[in-house]
Amino acid sequence: MTQRLTATDASFLYMETASGPMHISSVYVLEGELEFERLFQHFAERIHLVPAYRRKLAQVPFNLGHPTWVDDPDFELANHLAHFELPPGSNIEDGLDAATELNEPMLDRGRPLWKVCLISGIAGKSLLLQMVHHAMIDGVSGVELSTILYDFDPQGANREPPEKAWNPEPVAGPLELFSEALADNLQTARESRPWEIFNGVKQRRLLARAARVMGQFLTRPAITAPFNAGFVGPKRRVRYVKHSFAEIREIRRALGGTINDVVLTVVTEAVARYLADHEEQTEDKFLRIMCPVSVRTEDEAGALGNRVSAIFPMLPAWPMDVVRRLTAVCAETQRIKHDEEAQALALVSESGPDVWPLAMAPSQLVGTALDPTVFAAKTPMPLFPALSGWRPPNFGYNFTCTNVPGVQVPQYLAGHKVTDTIGLLVLNGNVGCSVTVLSYNQELFFSFICEPRLLPDLETIVDATNASFAELLVAARERTQQLSA
Repeated sequence: MTQRLTATDASFLYMETASGPMHISSVYVLEGELEFERLFQHFAERIHLVPAYRRKLAQVPFNLGHPTWVDDPDFELANHLAHFELPPGSNIEDGLDAATELNEPMLDRGRPLWKVCLISGIAGKSLLLQMVHHAMIDGVSGVELSTILYDFDPQGANREPPEKAWNPEPVAGPLELFSEALADNLQTARESRPWEIFNGVKQRRLLARAARVMGQFLTRPAITAPFNAGFVGPKRRVRYVKHSFAEIREIRRALGGTINDVVLTVVTEAVARYLADHEEQTEDKFLRIMCPVSVRTEDEAGALGNRVSAIFPMLPAWPMDVVRRLTAVCAETQRIKHDEEAQALALVSESGPDVWPLAMAPSQLVGTALDPTVFAAKTPMPLFPALSGWRPPNFGYNFTCTNVPGVQVPQYLAGHKVTDTIGLLVLNGNVGCSVTVLSYNQELFFSFICEPRLLPDLETIVDATNASFAELLVAARERTQQLSA
């Protein structure tokens, strides 16, 4: 039995290149020095709880349909668990750099699309790099997956062994895959009612709003930041900071807004200060941020795959007082909510025409010996220079900022407590920097990833993030004192 990828899930395969691998990754910092043998045993005891981890891709001949998930008859856990030893005297930053480099290559498409690497050699600490292809999960399902692979107490849950040994389902041959895809296409054609998207006043209103949002990419271009001034290559760099969730709530209570509003305020102000420090022309220009929004329903909880839409707030590209920026962020996000832009874009994505798999046939070469994107990765295109601080308009978006709600109690792996969790987002196109904001155990982790050619001084943005957060917290406490006086 096969399970065909949805158009959304398949799109992450079609977009993948050697310069832009499409796996979502996290680096977990663990207390204590975890032994690789114990890690292997831990996954061996739980692999049956994640059936998707034993499934690989099966390509349909001639790309007549999206690929399907099939059981891997040659599945070996050893192919998905690795161990990397750091040199003596290494610290957390060294481990993060190693994890980032290990994360750069694409996952092997001939096997299930996930991998875990234990990074040891740091006194009293272990790092765990966990990679899963975006075709399998989104941010929310990734957090849900962590509740299976990790425990909520040091002793660990008593996991019942499987009732019987795993036997993979027979893999369909090329003719069967072709026939299934042909039958699916015919059924889709019979059931397709593309005109129904226009039925109902609300749907027509949402379509009009979606058209306006997409049209603004052309009519209201964003600023071109230095990290948008070229196409990303294969190298990456990551840094992160963390702040108390209690302080986030303190800011919200005193100054208003949501957690997302506070996050966008801190991050966009940091980027604006970066642009000013680099003498970019920011006057009357705006940043466009891609913010994924989960549309996963309660009955879809626990299911893998992608259930996301997005919003694209536009915020000032020039530095400003952090309280004024929070006010601007709140106004923009309230407008987006009022206009139901996330719902509008989700309607277009789910009801619009499907990606034509046949047009994506060249993507089957990616990850093979004939992969044409490898040459582009080895010879990245030059950066577009700024002319006296001026750059051409940006008809895309500047960076992704995804805010993923995690668990708010400690998690453990094989008895080792997770202290920090660091997200590594996908970069592609001309988006050379992005940030994952993940809440875990009453702390908020801001994880920045960049392509170092486009953003060689990532610490500048990280430092500005800490500074803008501190200023916002001071303003919140001053407001609280004024109100209580």
